[in-house]
Parts: sequence; structure tokens; C-alpha cells
Amino acid sequence: MSGAASVEALRVLPGAAPQKAFRDALGESGLYPLRATGIGVLQINVGKVCNQTCKHCHVDAGPNRRESMSRETAELCMRALERTAIPVVDITGGAPEINPNFRWLVERSKSLGRHVMDRCNLTILSTEPQRDLAEFLAAHEVEVVASLPYFQARETDSQRGDGVFDKSVEALRKLNSLGYGKPGSRLKLNLVYNPVGAFLPPAQKALEADFRRELLRRHGVEFHSLYTITNMPISRFLDFLHGSGNYDRYMSRLISSYNAGAAASVMCRSTLSVGWDGALYDCDFNQMVEMPVLDGRARHIRDFDEALLAGREIAVGQHCYGCTAGAGSSCTGTVA
Repeated sequence: MSGAASVEALRVLPGAAPQKAFRDALGESGLYPLRATGIGVLQINVGKVCNQTCKHCHVDAGPNRRESMSRETAELCMRALERTAIPVVDITGGAPEINPNFRWLVERSKSLGRHVMDRCNLTILSTEPQRDLAEFLAAHEVEVVASLPYFQARETDSQRGDGVFDKSVEALRKLNSLGYGKPGSRLKLNLVYNPVGAFLPPAQKALEADFRRELLRRHGVEFHSLYTITNMPISRFLDFLHGSGNYDRYMSRLISSYNAGAAASVMCRSTLSVGWDGALYDCDFNQMVEMPVLDGRARHIRDFDEALLAGREIAVGQHCYGCTAGAGSSCTGTVA
């Protein structure tokens, strides 16, 4: 049994209905073992501290979490980056902006000529310590990838908390006022949609058209693209699935919707994820189920070796069906 297979076996939950192993689905598609095709994105998760507690959160982030990347680890990330030509730095959390090293990471990455993405929950822009955050992001031409479950308050607040929708719209208007989301603007503003319940997201292009029309009509808000992301059966959303009796049904839906084309294009093949403590993972989802990169020679950012990691075998588990169902799912939306 390979390293990936043995790791996967640990992720099958006791008492669950029998499931086709994800590695077997990959094998039938000629993709097992799944391997990286390079590193185009260095995704840095700076911690689990957040000003929100969202029902679907795969990070299990919230105000009471204490996990936060230290300056020493942030510096190790930048030392690794400067030895490579990796073009994109994707900063996530929690609410990544809460981390005291967030702005330094942005400035250092930009000084190295890299494109920087900020995974923003929008409401952080209205908190007192971050009142100038939007201006900072604009000044450094940081791409904002903003979470917004729906273009109406009821669905958004049910997933993210009372009042979140109104604060999100306020933040989007502020970003628009700085040039974000405007046609032809270099200040990219992209929205992220996660389903509110235990179902797959609708077609991305059709939903994007709905969001664009309704946000403009109702609130005067503009944006560039909408990304639909499947809820992963891990962490807080996994608790919801079990608590609501939807786990077996949801997993069956993911497995029956497996798409070999999506599997060939999963984001882990071109992404390397760094945890708040510097541990290395194939993606942010593997990070949250504590499934590190398989090669023990480079499991921490201090041991970063681009040649070793760029073609690494990727650790897989049953949750990976979430990225390969239907049109696929990644941090930039559908993949197939």
C-alpha cells in the first residue's frame, strides 16, 4: 500500500456507508498516483483566527481560535519564495488580515514581483483595526477574492451570521469606490459562492450572471468574476452533515458526480499550501484534515525544495471527491 493509500484509509469514518475509495476512482481515470505538475501558487494560510464563525467553514475558524503564523514562519515563506519564480501568492486564513504579519507578507511578495491574492470575508473591512485595509490593498494592487454566499441577505446571514450581508455590501461598495471590480480595472475583485446546504453549486457562469445583475440592480455593486466552490466534507461542514443526517447522501452525490476531467485539473497539482505553523500540504483542504505532503524530506517550509515538491505525489482522501464532482472545484472556481 502506498503512502497516499494508507493516509486515505485513516479518513474513512467509522459507521459510514461503504464508499468507493477516491484513489480507485483516480486509478480508473489513469491518474493514480496523482502528481503535481509544478508550483504556480504558493498558498499561505496565516491562521484560524477570524471575526466570523461560518457554518460551512472548512478551517473551523473563529474569534476564539489562537493559531496564528509567527513572523519567523512568515519570513521562511518569503525566503522560499525568493528562491523561485512562483508567480502567485495566495494569502488565506481565517481572516488573513487579522494576522499581524499580513501586510508585511503582501509588501514583501509584491517587492518580489509576485501577484498577491487576499481571501477576504469582506466584513473585516468594517472592523476598527482594519479601517484603512481597503486602501492598503488597492495601493498594492492585491486581488481581492471575497466570500459572498448569495446576493440576498437571508441566505448569506444564515450561513455567515446576522448582519453579515449588509456589512459585506458596504465593503463591496467601498472596494468599488477605489476602483475594484470596475470593467478594465487592474484592481481585481472576484466573489466566492459556497452552497448554503448539502448540495453541489449550480453552473458557475449562469450563477455569475445572476449575481452580476442582482448586485448591480439592488446595491450598485460591480465585480469581475464569480467562483463557485463545493463545500468540502471536512471540519465544520462535516459536523453539519452528520448532525443533519446528510453525510451518506452528500458523499454519494459527490462520488456519483466524479469527473475525470476535473480530477486531471485539480488545484493541488499546481499549488503548494503552507500552514500557519509552516507545515506543507498539497492544498488547504488537506491541511485542515492534517494530511501533510507525502515526502518526509520537505514537510516544513524551512525544508522547502522546489525541485522535490514540484513533481511530488499528492496525498488523497475521500474529501477529494469534493474537488472532482461535476464541473470540479478549486480556489478559483470550476476546473472543467
